[in-house]
Amino acid sequence: MFLQGRVNLKNPDHNFWLMETDENETNNGLPPVVKRRIFFGREIGGADRKLIPLYQLKTRNYLGPTAMDAEMAFLMANQAQAAPGKLVYDPFVGTGSILVSAAHFGAMTMGADIDIRVVRDGRGPDCNVWSNFKQYGLPMPIGLLRADNNLPPWRPGLKEVFDAIICDPPYGVRAGGRKSGGRKLLKGIVGPYTVPDDKRADHIPSTAAYTLVECVHDLLDLAARMLVMGGRLVFFYPVLREDGSVETHFPEHLCFKLVATSEQMLSSRYSRVLLTMVKTSLYTEELALAARIKHLEFRENHLKWLENGNLHSLVFSPADAESGDSKVSKESKPKYRGKYV
Repeated sequence: MFLQGRVNLKNPDHNFWLMETDENETNNGLPPVVKRRIFFGREIGGADRKLIPLYQLKTRNYLGPTAMDAEMAFLMANQAQAAPGKLVYDPFVGTGSILVSAAHFGAMTMGADIDIRVVRDGRGPDCNVWSNFKQYGLPMPIGLLRADNNLPPWRPGLKEVFDAIICDPPYGVRAGGRKSGGRKLLKGIVGPYTVPDDKRADHIPSTAAYTLVECVHDLLDLAARMLVMGGRLVFFYPVLREDGSVETHFPEHLCFKLVATSEQMLSSRYSRVLLTMVKTSLYTEELALAARIKHLEFRENHLKWLENGNLHSLVFSPADAESGDSKVSKESKPKYRGKYV
């Protein structure tokens, strides 16, 4: 036994915890605990609870409808192992909540968003993404881009620059996903369009619906190309709860190993799971070609994937759009399966 000597209850070198869940326990209307469980273990670390009131959203300078809760953002940054000297990227940066948590742990940060009004303008010179970092005395992001996750701006030769990618992809709960396209894409013109010179200064590109299936495919391909070996991809993935259990088949990619899943129950029927993946294989030319083919398939079949924007059809039953039926039965489960490449 490695523990020797007398027990010191006032200033112990080791703390042990006994935790118990009651089988009748409920939490704010969420599903009850399935069975009584007992956990015993040695404390090896603890959270800095003082961070939560300091960073709570109600005191934040600049907020949007999808701002990540501060406590959750810190959990995501910890899962990504954000630390000094590391570069963290959020491709759906919004008002910067996730990057704020990564910057707190000393990481360099960078973000992108499809809405140029969010990353460039905010609500004025003293109420924008940059002012959120200034509010806490944190290092400013290296850059904030207006970029489309479906059309990444990186030049072909640029790869393996990020140590972690942390994000909350749009899946239609508070804001539906958008990608570049609009009317031209709906008419079958999948190439870029030209912006007249006299409109370049204040032009806001048109967009089209962006389903979760396509969004996650693009995210995994981006991470496979741009993360260093051993780098981490941390993102939320929505799931349906059936009979008290949660869907256990999550997106896969040949370059990644899934190392952690953490469920956050949203209601009796819906949850989202925080997935933590580690890059274990190099992104090869074969994977790049397969990803490009899949990307073109998504774009050519864009109309078949358009949904009406609610959580049921947009996330859990994209196949219903092909028959024009947007209704979802109680037995519906996520329709997309298979490996992402």
